Amino acid sequence: MIPAGNIAAFLVAATVLIVVPGPGVLFTIGRALTDGKRAALLSVVAHSLGVLLVLVMVAAGLGAVVAASSIALTVVKFTGALYLIYIGVQAIRERRSLREALETQARQPERTRRVFRQGFVVGATNPKAIIFFSAVLPQFVDPSGGPIPLQMLVLGGMFLLIALVSDSLWALLAGTARNWFARSPRRLEAVGGAGGVMIIGLGASVAVTGSSN
Repeated sequence: MIPAGNIAAFLVAATVLIVVPGPGVLFTIGRALTDGKRAALLSVVAHSLGVLLVLVMVAAGLGAVVAASSIALTVVKFTGALYLIYIGVQAIRERRSLREALETQARQPERTRRVFRQGFVVGATNPKAIIFFSAVLPQFVDPSGGPIPLQMLVLGGMFLLIALVSDSLWALLAGTARNWFARSPRRLEAVGGAGGVMIIGLGASVAVTGSSN
């Protein structure tokens, strides 16, 4: 059993970390601007599942190994950064087809799979998640409270739940703003490009951010 004090302290720390806009929020907003509310919410779920994979790996001990290896962490970081840049470039290239995408459902199944896959990969290659779960999360477990991996999974699950709610709210807010732009093809094209630029910027930020940040 995790002490109530530990849970309370962790929830405060997790909420502060999540509510302040970070990479996850920026990715969600960028996706909402390029593809709308549905894609943004789908990305939130997929991203959370990717981060859940990181949590399970950390609880199993693999995440700590990666976090301790500067080479492995650098590989993960640049893989995620390059993938984000790829998604952003793709969004900019497709900005002129956003109007057609809104008016037809023919490509919806393909688009859904692609959006989900991209969100999952971004979450699973998030170096900040590896650092947080490896270095911060263990500080809130109690060796006398039961199996450490189980405690980490419980606390990590709380973190993911808070993030899921927060990121979903950001997705809805950004998606609502995008709906106004959708009334004009030119405005929609501009906001789609802006979303792509935001995602590229996020990828560049992840690439140049040191592992200690």
